[in-house]
Amino acid sequence: MEIKFSRHAKRRVKLFEISETIITDILKTMNLHQGEHEIVRNITGFQYPLKIVVSVKGDTVTVITNYPLKKGRKK
Repeated sequence: MEIKFSRHAKRRVKLFEISETIITDILKTMNLHQGEHEIVRNITGFQYPLKIVVSVKGDTVTVITNYPLKKGRKK
């Protein structure tokens, strides 16, 4: 499975100080089917749950966006 980050998703990673490896680790453990998916996970070290929106086409998973569900940065 190939995981790509959209330009928007890369900007959210930097803005909210989320590691790309956290996102990729979450996606690798999931069995995703074709189409778009919204994933919400509580991650240690973040005050709020992370929301990840992905699109799956073939063997490629594209991260459209990712952010904490409420405003706030990593504390």
